[in-house]
Amino acid sequence: MSESKEYVSQTLEHGAIHISEEVIATIAALAVQDVEGVYGLNTTLSSSELSKLAKRAQQGKGIRLVISEDDEISVDCYIVVLYGHSVVDVAKAVQETVTSAVESTTGRKVKNVNVNISGITLPRPAKKP
Repeated sequence: MSESKEYVSQTLEHGAIHISEEVIATIAALAVQDVEGVYGLNTTLSSSELSKLAKRAQQGKGIRLVISEDDEISVDCYIVVLYGHSVVDVAKAVQETVTSAVESTTGRKVKNVNVNISGITLPRPAKKP
């Protein structure tokens, strides 16, 4: 498997389609954010910066892709889970959601989605009106 590939390419009858790995990582990141129980993707940001960005995809941060020679995509997701949610259920939902989003958006096969739980956090307190 190659980790330095910049584009996933497909040649069609009337030309070629090239999808950058950054685009695929962003698709995966946006899909992760849609899963109930996910606080956010784990990044190298401080906890205060992470809380500001938790519900926004960060250009694929917290997502790592490995693309095989036959263009099968493996996705590693590094997430923070909200306390009170089943870690296993959240991880399974992330796997299903990321697989569906990447395959339906890119037309490429997702070989696997590995979910790494990097942390757990309490829900944000509700803002007072």
